[in-house]
Formats: sequence, structure tokens, C-alpha cells
Amino acid sequence: MNNTFKELFQRYSRNPILTVNDWPYPANSVFNCGAAYFDGETILLVRVEDLRGMSHLTVARSQNGVTSWQIDQKPTFLPDPIHYSEEIWGIEDPRITYLDPLKEYFVTYTAYSNMGPLVSLARTEDFITFQRLGAVLPPEDKDAALFPVQFNGRWAMLHRPVIQTPASAAHVWIAFSPDLIHWGEHSLLIRAREGGWWDAYKIGISPPPIQTSHGWIVLYHGVRKTGGGVIYRLGIVLLDLDDPTRVLRRSDEWIFGPREHYEREGDVDDVVFPCGCVIENNQVRLYYGCADTCIGLATAELDELVRYSLSCPESKRSSRWG
Repeated sequence: MNNTFKELFQRYSRNPILTVNDWPYPANSVFNCGAAYFDGETILLVRVEDLRGMSHLTVARSQNGVTSWQIDQKPTFLPDPIHYSEEIWGIEDPRITYLDPLKEYFVTYTAYSNMGPLVSLARTEDFITFQRLGAVLPPEDKDAALFPVQFNGRWAMLHRPVIQTPASAAHVWIAFSPDLIHWGEHSLLIRAREGGWWDAYKIGISPPPIQTSHGWIVLYHGVRKTGGGVIYRLGIVLLDLDDPTRVLRRSDEWIFGPREHYEREGDVDDVVFPCGCVIENNQVRLYYGCADTCIGLATAELDELVRYSLSCPESKRSSRWG
């Protein structure tokens, strides 16, 4: 009998695919990137930490989404603290969603200041210029991603507020908007578990939701706090296709976690942190930050993710708050 654990995502054999040594200008680290397919290329919107410790976003492009990355020679999307004071300490962790009715890509990202992290939104047609819509949720909040479709005429967004109490944990919430600016109908969607679970300390969305005929696949990161620090791993949730406030299934076990040396050793040890994926010919290419230091690639078949999610336990959530 072979009891070896097999992760759903398989690492690219030549990981990491991007490091600071690939960068055309000085930086400390490159990690947590949004991803999109645009104009025949895979686009990564990469979080780059400069030598002050502040983050900005820079585009990397590849024809095959794996090798031969062409990186913008200077930062693509810099913080603008003069006009947006919430960005004074940098901008982080972008997630990209194409909204077909608007014919544009929208980027949710974390703006960071002395008021704490909050969710901001920008739009782009070409990944060269970006138009900010500004802060859309108050602090402390992060790990936000848009759904690519509307529900009853409203846009939907997953996000992760943090409530500062001694017993608090961080959970995934959902909100709705008629115009992408004004958000309401907030409700708790996925709760961090308690006790010894791998996702007991806090959870947050990873890439934007993936639409399938069986429902929305949501990959999320779960954090366990240990005596040696925290460990970031991935789990999977299935949401109802027509009503994303309904959690259908949720994995008990993690499906991907830090194992290789570049994931276990870095600026923040033991972290795999995806913000984006690209789906092509049924293959999901997952781009993830490794130990807050470099970028890795892992792949899975979309059909396999669907099959696995349908095999997970049914949700025990009894109400929209529970």
C-alpha cells in the first residue's frame, strides 16, 4: 500500500520561474503575482519589494507562460501616496479579473499605510496604463478578488477583513456592488477553523474564483500558527454557481503546501501564496509566491480540481453568519 500524499498541483521542474536575479532593476524580492492571459501572452503582475522594504507592481510577459519572461524595465504600477494616501507604504498582492461586459481587466490589490491594509481597485486595457478607482473597502482588509460575472445585476467580491480582538481569526467574506465602487451586503462566507487544523489561524482567497459547470472553485490559503512560526498552505472550496453565498464543499486537507527549499526558506519561511492562475486547454497554471522571495509555477488539470472538490465534505455552515 502506498500512503504517500500526492498534492493536486505539480511543481514545474525548474522552479522558481522568476527571482530577483531576473529583474532589470535593483530589488529585494519578487513574489505574489496576479496573472492573466492577454493579447496572446501570459501576463504576471508581480509584487516587487524594493530596497526600502516598500512594494510596487511590475509586469512580466511570456508567450508560453513558463519561460522566456520579458520584464518591464522599470516599475509598471507604482504607489501614488500624493493622491492616494492609503498607498504610502506600498501596494501589494494583486489579483486580476477580466470583466467582459466592461471589456477591461480589473485589479484588486492591497494598499498599505499607517492606517493598516485595505482593498483598492484599478482598471486597465493594456497592462501599460492603469486607472485607479481608489480604496473600496476600509482597513483592515485584504486578499480581495472579483467574480468575473454579475449576480442579479450586481458584482461580487471576496475579501478578508481582520477584527482586532484577542480571540479573533481572519475569515473570508463576500460583498456585492452595483458599480464596483460601493460595496454592501457583506456576509461571512468561509470561516477559519479552530484548534489543530492547518487553516485554524487565518484564511484568505488565493486566485480569483474559477467558473465551472459544477460551481465556483475557490482556492484559498490557510495559515497555521506553530511554535516555529506560521505555515501557509492551500485548500479548495466549491461555491454554488448561481448563488456564491452558498458554500457547497470544502476540503478538510490541504492540497498544496511548502515542501521545496525555495518555499521553506526565504524572507518569510514556509509560504506558498498564489494570487493568480491562467487556464489553457484544461490546464490550470498556478503562479505563487515562494517564502515571500521568488515565484513558482505549479499545474493541475481543471477536471481533476472539479472532481476533487466534489469529493470534499459538504458544508456544515448553518447560516450566512455561521
